[in-house]
Amino acid sequence: MVALKHMMTTSLLLGTFAIVGTGMVALTYDGTEPLIEYKEKQALLRSLNALIPPASRDNDIANDTTEATSKALLGSKKKANTVYLARLKGVPVAAVITTIAPDGYNGAIKLLVAIRYNGTISGVRVLKHRETPGLGDGIEIIRSDWITTFDNHSLQNPDDLGWHVKKDGGIFDQFTGATITPRAIVKAVHNALKYFEQHRDELFSANNTAQTSTQVTKTDN
Repeated sequence: MVALKHMMTTSLLLGTFAIVGTGMVALTYDGTEPLIEYKEKQALLRSLNALIPPASRDNDIANDTTEATSKALLGSKKKANTVYLARLKGVPVAAVITTIAPDGYNGAIKLLVAIRYNGTISGVRVLKHRETPGLGDGIEIIRSDWITTFDNHSLQNPDDLGWHVKKDGGIFDQFTGATITPRAIVKAVHNALKYFEQHRDELFSANNTAQTSTQVTKTDN
């Protein structure tokens, strides 16, 4: 009886601690979630401004958006990819496509690929990844300028053969001891260019009023 009573008391205490602990975690999350969202939005805005300088557009690029879905070219699955549109006096300037490189070394890599209306790349930035520190994290602009090697390239410059890392016969450098990560990003950027070429006019016509947000999905699976 004493043993049974002790077990019941212990179980009750453990249950109480679990409930209290869960509550504290939930309260902490609820308190920090708005701050996390704010920081993510600020980081996104900094990236958009770096890729498409404010002087080259006069619309609210963060809110002038549409959506695109393509498993083959953008890594989309269930959730659509956001496309940020830049305009100057209503004329299309560039699109910043959110795309996914699904085959990174440690999982999917989320990217922003900024493409001018003429089809040349304005810039590329990594939004989220889980690549190995010291090896694959050279894709981050704060650690290396490797990601800037895509600037001003297009589907014609280089040709299809050139859109690979040097180890595979292309023009883009890989990292020492880490080929998978840059290979995945080169492929994702190349695919984003293909998507833009196929859907450029649709993307801008889907939201042809500056500084207005829309929810239009372009599917290409």
